[in-house]
Amino acid sequence: MKNVLGDIWDSSTSSRMTMDILTPKIVDITADGLSLSGDLTGEELGLADADVSIRGTVAVGLDLRAIERTFYVTGVVEGTAIRQCVRCLKEFDDPLAFSLRVVYEREVKATASVPKRDDIRKKKATALPEVEEEQQDDDRYYFTGDHLELAPMLREQVILASPMHPLCSDTCLGLCPRCGKNLNEEPCHCAAEPMEGPFQVLRTIKEKLRESNDH
Repeated sequence: MKNVLGDIWDSSTSSRMTMDILTPKIVDITADGLSLSGDLTGEELGLADADVSIRGTVAVGLDLRAIERTFYVTGVVEGTAIRQCVRCLKEFDDPLAFSLRVVYEREVKATASVPKRDDIRKKKATALPEVEEEQQDDDRYYFTGDHLELAPMLREQVILASPMHPLCSDTCLGLCPRCGKNLNEEPCHCAAEPMEGPFQVLRTIKEKLRESNDH
């Protein structure tokens, strides 16, 4: 009975920690910053196998800071992705490690009133923090309610960090175009046979036409 209760406690604690990492409350994010870290599965990030397949979990460490009404998120993501080589089509483990810098702003409703001229002057007169100038080109996300939804952002960042043409090795030999054998494992007998290109095909057709005309 004790073990069962322990498992339930561990499960609920893990679930609560995941929620805290992925849905931090706005009131907890101050100018002094809020640090979050934990291990997350691909499922918790909303990743499907068609997006990126994750082996085990990814370690996520984030720092959140509020400046005026904007929230700045920086951090690192580390783990292992399972990818398919575009040359030999075999799956391989690929280290996943990247840093991120994004900005969250509250979503403005279409019916929002236009600010008064005095407000605009006041906003221009306010000195912008250095961090905003440095991060003007950062990815921008929007939120509603009393918390941030970080899972969609993390999912997108993981996908964007994936290579367009994953290779198991820079020296991967790929598959034989004739028999389909993986040339990394062993050479095939047809590797030395010359491949007929489009010009060779045209030459063959011309030769056959010439032979038929001679006859």
